[in-house]
Amino acid sequence: MQIVSLIARPGTLDTALVESLRNAFGGGPVTVLSDGEAAEFPVEAMPGNFGEVRSSLTAQADVNILPAEGRRKKMLLADMDSTMIQQECIDELAEEAGVGAHVKEITARAMNGELDFEGALTERVALLKGLPESVIGKVLETRITLMPGGPELVATMKANGAYAALVSGGFTAFTARVAERIGFDENRANKLLVEDGKLTGVPAQPILGREAKVQALEEISARLGISEADVLAVGDGANDLGMLGRAGFGVALHAKPSVQAECDLRVNLGDLTALLFLQGYARSDFEG
Repeated sequence: MQIVSLIARPGTLDTALVESLRNAFGGGPVTVLSDGEAAEFPVEAMPGNFGEVRSSLTAQADVNILPAEGRRKKMLLADMDSTMIQQECIDELAEEAGVGAHVKEITARAMNGELDFEGALTERVALLKGLPESVIGKVLETRITLMPGGPELVATMKANGAYAALVSGGFTAFTARVAERIGFDENRANKLLVEDGKLTGVPAQPILGREAKVQALEEISARLGISEADVLAVGDGANDLGMLGRAGFGVALHAKPSVQAECDLRVNLGDLTALLFLQGYARSDFEG
């Protein structure tokens, strides 16, 4: 049995659309998870025209299909930049250093898989050389905002026994604060090296990239005694593809085109609470 999930911006999910799709797919009874926002229905198997139908509805709803069994995951493995927060930390630091436009271009290309992640990170960090370490605190206070739905996602999964890990290609100076604010159990990221109160322009080795995120998935799930199928991973960039492909649910959230092309589960209209709807939680079940 499969579940067809429809998630839209709050107040925009048309009941008639849900019923029409259910009838077209020969689905079972509709379950409304949030009025005007999220609904789902079961089908025996994936419809042959699912991809075409999904593509035709991208402006109206995020349409996904997923197994009915084992939907509620025991672990959340999340990227940080443009996933749990709305910014790319290195881009915000670069703005303070006066090299924002150049760094943003490199970041965009790296996240779309056009550049080697480790090389691109090293190049961008070099442009931050001499920036006062105190700027990190300023950026955190004035430039960094949480992605909507993040606290509810983490609180709800943890209330139902799940473990939450933040794994970022960004920097520990940011992940530590973001993890604490949202309620993650642990965080992993790269470290910016500092001398005499200023950034050296060199990241600590080894650089945490795509393979390190897969390693985190393997290590943490093994430590918890759960399988990789019990993990929900979420990210937006090419360096997230390894963990997205290995996890039971790998969700591309507002992701780069090259990332969406390789992920079965995609969220473009909803916020992070969409990951709860995908697991079958109703809005009335949300914590936080």
